[in-house]
Amino acid sequence: MRCAYVENQDPQDPLRGLRVGALADPGPPADGWEAVTVRAAALNHHDLWSLRGVGLPADRLPMVLGTDAAGHTADGAEVVVHAVVSNPDWDGDETLDPSRTLLSERYHGTLAARVWVPRRNLVPKAPELTWAEAACLPTAYLTAYRMLTEAAGLRPGRTVLVQGAGGGVATAAVVLGLAAGLRVWVTSRSEAKRRRATELGAHGAFRTGERLPEQVDAVLETVGEATWGHSLRSLRPGGTVAVAGATSGPMPPAELNRVFFRSLRVVGTTMGTRAELADLQRFMVSAGVRPVVDDVLPLSGTGAALRRMAEG
Repeated sequence: MRCAYVENQDPQDPLRGLRVGALADPGPPADGWEAVTVRAAALNHHDLWSLRGVGLPADRLPMVLGTDAAGHTADGAEVVVHAVVSNPDWDGDETLDPSRTLLSERYHGTLAARVWVPRRNLVPKAPELTWAEAACLPTAYLTAYRMLTEAAGLRPGRTVLVQGAGGGVATAAVVLGLAAGLRVWVTSRSEAKRRRATELGAHGAFRTGERLPEQVDAVLETVGEATWGHSLRSLRPGGTVAVAGATSGPMPPAELNRVFFRSLRVVGTTMGTRAELADLQRFMVSAGVRPVVDDVLPLSGTGAALRRMAEG
């Protein structure tokens, strides 16, 4: 089976351990798993973390990378793969299962000709979406969708600040937030990324840490230490910071006095549920919006694409 996989890990040079080649098809890990012929898969920073040795123990190597995919089952059904694998006995929100895992952590991932997935993780693909568009949804877009709707609880007309424009979740939040009738502001250290966000429709783009024209109803935070203080300062009293990542570090000063004095809410969220993935597709189709696809490459281009991602 042709795939892109981790052969060995290097925290300093993660791409050194990437291989694109053939591995034996592992077959179904358990009863109730189904094979999906992959038509498109998306890359995420999760792949780089795996290559660095974060979240993927060395004794599980080689491991096929990839959390996201769209493809078809043996009977021809077109599906989107939900990446969160919960315990078979778990009932309810899969992201709350303490033993949950993502594809490419305990089980082989989606950057392959074929991937084995629990049957319950297969969500019908909206026919209006291309394979590449559908493959973008299960990690970045589902995370952004849940941050906006469930974690931040935003309604049309509210203002949201998205930290770190240009990242996958941040870009998804701009697209989805605009479609949901929000006023969307972004920050970035990069002028090019700020400009790109405004081209996508963002109502305002600011340098990282810059004072905003007014305080916002919610902040979407995936950057962490580098932007945390600015996120708290940017919130109106009673506002919400929704946290789904910490790429610049997980240990910023908490500023608890600001949190309690201004009645701020800090809400953590991870990925989303199968039901939310189905809702996300319906929302995008009805709103007439599509994921931003930077490029479409063959599997052999995985290394070059991950290098671009690593370089920002």
